[in-house]
Amino acid sequence: MTIRCSVFIATSLDGYIARKNGDIDWLPSDGSGEDYGYRQFVDSVDALVMGRNTYETVRSFGEWPYGEKPVVVLSHRALEIPQHLSATVKLISGSPPEIVDHLGKEGAKHLYIDGGKTIQAFLNAGLIQEMILTRIPVIIGEGIPLFGPVDQDITLLHVETRDYENGLVQSRYTIS
Repeated sequence: MTIRCSVFIATSLDGYIARKNGDIDWLPSDGSGEDYGYRQFVDSVDALVMGRNTYETVRSFGEWPYGEKPVVVLSHRALEIPQHLSATVKLISGSPPEIVDHLGKEGAKHLYIDGGKTIQAFLNAGLIQEMILTRIPVIIGEGIPLFGPVDQDITLLHVETRDYENGLVQSRYTIS
C-alpha cells in the first residue's frame, strides 16, 4: 500500500516560511474568510506530521486548529502535550520512511507533512508526492527557508496555478 504524503504551505515571495525567530506575522489576515482550499485539503488527510517547532507555533495560536485529526510531532526531546490534546497528538522519532511505515500500519493513507525541516527531510527521502505552495506577495528578506540542500535534483510537474484578488498565488505540483 502506498501512502500519499502532501505539503500545503505558504511562503513569502522570497521563499521563507517564517522569520528567523519563527514568527509568521507577515501572513495575511484580511478577514475575508477565504481559506485558499486549506480546509478541503485538511479534510482529505488522515494525519499530520510536523516538527517540534511547527507544533510549538501552532500551539501558540490559542485554539487547536486540527480538531480530532491525529497529529504526529517529530522530536527526540520530551514534549509537553496538554491533556486536552493527548488523545490526538503524539510524539515519535525516526526517519521519514520509518514514520510513514508506522503511520501506514495504523491505517493512514494520506499524510500532511508540515514544517520546514520536516518537509525537507521527507523531500530528500523521496516521500512527497504533492506540494501546494501559496506565495504571499511580501518579501521578508531573511528567515526560515522552505527548501534547503537536497541530495539530488527534485523534478516537479506543475498541475495548476490559481491567483487570488489579494495577490496570493497558489500552485499545485506533483513529484514523480
